[in-house]
Amino acid sequence: MVYTYIDGIPEEKYLIGIQQLHQHVFEGAELSLEELHNKHNLLTCLVVSNDEVIGFKMGYELSPDIFYSWLGGVHSSYREQGIASKLMALQHKLLKNAEYKTVQTKSRNNRKEMLILNIKHGFNIISTYTSAKGKHKIILEKDL
Repeated sequence: MVYTYIDGIPEEKYLIGIQQLHQHVFEGAELSLEELHNKHNLLTCLVVSNDEVIGFKMGYELSPDIFYSWLGGVHSSYREQGIASKLMALQHKLLKNAEYKTVQTKSRNNRKEMLILNIKHGFNIISTYTSAKGKHKIILEKDL
């Protein structure tokens, strides 16, 4: 397994793998290239095994001090191996080096594994709200 990162839009070989994994993790939801183009200072952390993207963590700048950890996931065949934790550690190291002060993310109560992972890595729940689609969201932040 190789851990790496990409500033900006990933090249096609990785982008296709990220889009396929996104569909796998998020019940068929598509991740469009247009969505990625609208994100300022996009950063993608990846883990690749045998030329296949098996995990990713993607985010973008909200302000010069705050980075938003937006999307991520690990293929179900590779879970319970600490991959998500390693991706998060890589992302946070890169964010510290880029002099961000805070990382923010959102989660849902039905994604308990991700919620627990965030809390284990030092995130604090700062707020909750109900989205326009009626989904309960939890906002978490961590000082870097």
